[in-house]
Amino acid sequence: MEIIHTPVMLNEVKQYLDISGLPSPLVIDGTMGEGGHSEMFLSEFPEAYVIGIDRDANIQKKAKERLAVYGNRVNYVNDWFDHFFANYSLERKADRILLDLGISVYHYVESDRGFSFGLDEPLDMRLNMDSNLKASDIVNEWDEESIANLIFKLGEERYSRSIARAIVKRRKISTITNSKELAEIIFTSVPVKYRHGRIHPATRTFQALRIQVNNELSRIETVVQDALTNLNIGGRLGIITFHSLEDRIVKNAFKFQAQKCVCPPEYPKCICSGKPAVKILTRKPVIPTEEEIKNNSPSRSAKFRVCEKVGATKYEQK
Repeated sequence: MEIIHTPVMLNEVKQYLDISGLPSPLVIDGTMGEGGHSEMFLSEFPEAYVIGIDRDANIQKKAKERLAVYGNRVNYVNDWFDHFFANYSLERKADRILLDLGISVYHYVESDRGFSFGLDEPLDMRLNMDSNLKASDIVNEWDEESIANLIFKLGEERYSRSIARAIVKRRKISTITNSKELAEIIFTSVPVKYRHGRIHPATRTFQALRIQVNNELSRIETVVQDALTNLNIGGRLGIITFHSLEDRIVKNAFKFQAQKCVCPPEYPKCICSGKPAVKILTRKPVIPTEEEIKNNSPSRSAKFRVCEKVGATKYEQK
């Protein structure tokens, strides 16, 4: 077994989600991947027990092999993290919950699903292979306006219109079936000066397709509330994001749970008698050190936000 993904901000995760001194602490790694963060908790905190969640059964096999030495201290769940927190009934609440929302290097290098625009692979991008929607369905079946709106909204791509136009023009000639072909279409559809910038011109379009295929943003919108419900008072929730859309959702969700009053703004005075559900521990998001970015370039856009549960969530207060 070869481990190819380097977990982001291990030291920072250990610091903010420290569980030393807690009796038999329960940690839920909601996006286990190859098991890098879980291995840190298991090795650094011998009393810890980990529940590892991942929707991709293939990458979960690698985590199981990697963490086999820890025996029954690890339990594996093959599911989406938002579905887990919304539907599973835990025997006891967690002490720490971690969500690393980045896509593992495994998916870019080994999955053969078209996540990378540098490889000639089937244009798929599904994390859950039982899902019906593939990236190829979007580029070949959606109308031009819908594709453009998707790329602009989820990829924050300024040339979304010209990219969508080029995609529709090409698919009239032949079906777009692989990642390298799509990347070439995008490359030639944008201005020359944009083709050799800081990032490849296909980066944001591929991001938008992946987010849509896996329904990523809506999962984040619901998971904060449900994760906090499954957390002990004094427990901590940490979330690592990799682009502004994700970070904005997490920031606002934490801010909402940290408020006292949640009455509508038109109310003349507070009638909800609300109390904060969390204390935000990271006033600004924690970012990787320069050394980490140098040694692990995918970490460069990571942001880590942490909150501590201090009371009932806003939903529980209603």
